[in-house]
Amino acid sequence: MASTDLVGYKVEALDGGIGKIDNASHAVNDSYLVVDTGPWIFGKKVMLPAGTVNRVDHDERKVFVDRDKDQIKAAPEYDETSHSDPAYRDKLGGYYGENYSSLPPDSTR
Repeated sequence: MASTDLVGYKVEALDGGIGKIDNASHAVNDSYLVVDTGPWIFGKKVMLPAGTVNRVDHDERKVFVDRDKDQIKAAPEYDETSHSDPAYRDKLGGYYGENYSSLPPDSTR
């Protein structure tokens, strides 16, 4: 169901709710979610690569990701003007790639 609009769905980190989806792209090789973390970390928006998504519960309107709140909080802030820039994408990919090693051993992708 790649064409399902996920905007407005709640995002659940490994350790609880983190915000809601503000924007989503389903383009091939360019899928991502923009998560508005709201008041939890003072309205910061972060971009999560689609590969961080474990599952989607359409009945509950929730997206479950394989990161904890601290990892999402420390992610590079979403930059609307350069989100498609290769340097920004490299920084983002590097951040999420490096943080896989700190996932709990029982986490699955």
